[in-house]
Amino acid sequence: MTDIFDHKVLCKKCGKPLEKTELQRNGFILRALTCPKGHETIIHPLDKEEYERFMNLKKKEYKVKMRLVGNSYAVSIPREIVNFMNEQEKIMGEMVRLCFEDFGRLSLNFNTVVEEER
Repeated sequence: MTDIFDHKVLCKKCGKPLEKTELQRNGFILRALTCPKGHETIIHPLDKEEYERFMNLKKKEYKVKMRLVGNSYAVSIPREIVNFMNEQEKIMGEMVRLCFEDFGRLSLNFNTVVEEER
């Protein structure tokens, strides 16, 4: 299938060809076409769709149970989040970094443990 970004696209205002660029938002790299004079920017539709899915997931709040497993507690991660991370080809290993950020706040980081092992 041919990608629209493989073709020459002209700016609606000045008629100049749009240049391929990449935008970075919240860790996402979005393919885009930008007018050299700054009139318009078009984000690739597939990248925009994935970014919007991420933003919708980010807005959601999940209520999960804490379970006692041996001498530790376990918290389940909703499948919707894990599926999204797998679709983005993020490497999800068995080890994650857990940090006690502030009173009443923990964070899980899936990428740093894998990056440190490399």
